Amino acid sequence: MISQLRTVANQLTLLRLIFIPFVIINVLDQNYGWALALFIGAGLSDALDGFLARWLKQQTLLGQYLDPIADKLLLSSLFLVLSFMHDVPWKYTVIVFSRDISILAISAVLYATTELRNFSPSIFGKMNTVSQVATVFFVLLGHVVHSEFVSGARRLGLWLTFTFTILSALHYIVLVNQRLRALPQKAVSSSH
Repeated sequence: MISQLRTVANQLTLLRLIFIPFVIINVLDQNYGWALALFIGAGLSDALDGFLARWLKQQTLLGQYLDPIADKLLLSSLFLVLSFMHDVPWKYTVIVFSRDISILAISAVLYATTELRNFSPSIFGKMNTVSQVATVFFVLLGHVVHSEFVSGARRLGLWLTFTFTILSALHYIVLVNQRLRALPQKAVSSSH
């Protein structure tokens, strides 16, 4: 486990976790330019850690779990703070949190009670993450650059986030059922 932590890709993921409080502090202090710059920095580290993991052949089990956790912590924290700041309507934050907490709880129970270990995101889950990133980006950018385009992109991002959050949650249920059916019967029956 320690050797997995030392890979360049996982070090970048840990760095992204360190970004989170500083992005939030800058949003709360209404330093939106800095918040946006740090958010972009976190996004670049996310792209870079994935690229480096593949290029350096340093893909690890730890990284498979740590990377989406870092993404979710960053995005969920920002949705929460931006709702407190009245920049994102609460209904979007409630939907985002409800989905993420439900998926986390279901995954933890299945991990503990079955042999299922494949919790990789679906295409809808990835589209949901992209729409959340875009939404946060345009909400922050809206405080730095005032334009109709940015306002429209923010509204579209919120709509896409709502849509893909619901779609990805439903698709996750279907995927988990398929993955459970694919397990050897012994592994599933022993969990009851």
